[in-house]
Amino acid sequence: MAGKVDHPLFARLYAGQSQKAEALGLAARRAKLLDGLAGRVLEIGAGNGLNFSHYPARVTEVVAVEPERNLRELAIQAAGSAPVPVRVVDALAEELPFEDGVFDAAVASLVLCSIGDVAAALDELRRVVRHDGELRFFEHVASERRVVRSLQRAADATLWPRVAGGCHLARDTARLIEDAGFAIERCERFSFRIPPLDPPKRHILGIARKIARDDQAPRSRRLT
Repeated sequence: MAGKVDHPLFARLYAGQSQKAEALGLAARRAKLLDGLAGRVLEIGAGNGLNFSHYPARVTEVVAVEPERNLRELAIQAAGSAPVPVRVVDALAEELPFEDGVFDAAVASLVLCSIGDVAAALDELRRVVRHDGELRFFEHVASERRVVRSLQRAADATLWPRVAGGCHLARDTARLIEDAGFAIERCERFSFRIPPLDPPKRHILGIARKIARDDQAPRSRRLT
């Protein structure tokens, strides 16, 4: 499935909008997301690599997965000036090409909204992090207001994912993280938008930890 994600128009728009968002406060959120990480880290949906400059020195390697060709090229460029070693890989979050338990932590940053099978991706993240490893998450989620949430669901069922690179507005990502076998230890909620075209969205930022789950069977894959 590697190389099967191609959203060239969205990738260009995202790259421009994301730079604007950094100046509006997302850069500080990224730094908070990654603060305190150490060891070997997997980042899924790395986009154009805006997280890379915020990884702390105790991180020994970042393996960054990005399946969209245009964004992956930008991520490779960003990796060249990162303060820690970063390797960019063409792969899908739902089919990670890594052995079980080989990462100390995983990072999902503004990506779980656009993955086709979120449950499969979270299962894969749980599989590849060590037995008590962390999942750092920063995602926009469904509104807590019923009327807004209904509008988000209507948008998800019609045009929005097509024009926004597969993005969904109404996902309950915190619940999905817990359902996948992670215990959320910290979760901050806040609203953010990039004016004028971006709709206001609720976001979550926090830390979850992999917990024991008796029905988890080993599903090792090759290490890239």
